[in-house]
Amino acid sequence: MALTLVSSGAALTQEPAPGASSFPPPKSVLELFTSQGCDTCPPADQVLAKYAERPDIIAISLPVDIWDYLGWKDTLASDKNSERQKEYAKERGDGAIYTPQVIVNGMIGVPGSDAKAIDEAIKVTDEALETTHVPLRFWHERNSIVIEAGDAPEGLRNKDATIWFAVVQKRAEVPIDRGDNKGKTLTYTNIVREMLPVGTWSGKAMSLRLARTAIMRPETEACIVLLQEGRAGVGPIIGAAWTGLW
Repeated sequence: MALTLVSSGAALTQEPAPGASSFPPPKSVLELFTSQGCDTCPPADQVLAKYAERPDIIAISLPVDIWDYLGWKDTLASDKNSERQKEYAKERGDGAIYTPQVIVNGMIGVPGSDAKAIDEAIKVTDEALETTHVPLRFWHERNSIVIEAGDAPEGLRNKDATIWFAVVQKRAEVPIDRGDNKGKTLTYTNIVREMLPVGTWSGKAMSLRLARTAIMRPETEACIVLLQEGRAGVGPIIGAAWTGLW
């Protein structure tokens, strides 16, 4: 699936920045890398579902295909999700790639079923990002989706970040017929079905408009926008927003 810009001109359209009070408060972002072929993943899927109920957190599942060779092909997995996890490991420099793994605010990786470790990582990264949050919001406008980001705060050193746009299926139940989870029906929350870079933010307030028809998939129920630093756009998440599709 490709995301299409409404206009044929530049991707970024400079418009007057709205007042800071019109932006929603910052949210922490949890990305769970999980797999239907991983017998230790179901508890982590349940933990993520609880975090997804919190209004101050964006909690998403990114199913990966690294365990498909064990006899069950993950029906929700994407090689793009697997590549994103690998890029995180390169960015952090620790090379740690496993399931279930939660990446917190694009900075720290912890076991996905360990709520205590997740809570600690949220605290540490929220404090580290406290002065670098960039106001971010988006909404539907006729046949378009409009994304707005504010100016860089004084505490932000790196004035460039990737704008990621993701479409999400809020819930899926999958019966597993083979592999380590054979006989189980697994429930997934906020599954990322597509995540693509759609632009670059360079420290100044900007607006980006996308064609809404580009995200029309049967399972799409919500959308997420992330503003992310780092090589290949997989570093600290300095802005995040969520909205339902309809």
